[in-house]
Amino acid sequence: MPQLNPSPWFAILVFSWLVFTVIVIPKTLNHTFPNEPSPQNTQITKTSPWSWPW
Repeated sequence: MPQLNPSPWFAILVFSWLVFTVIVIPKTLNHTFPNEPSPQNTQITKTSPWSWPW
């Protein structure tokens, strides 16, 4: 049964992870969004503590 031989599958696994970490991840991290989010409300709201009747 050739599928039990780990030699070719391990090489494919290592090569695919090498391609993923060297090529795909830097391309993904260099992506910039055209519309950067900005805060909608910069006012600080004042909260009051609850006064429980018990």
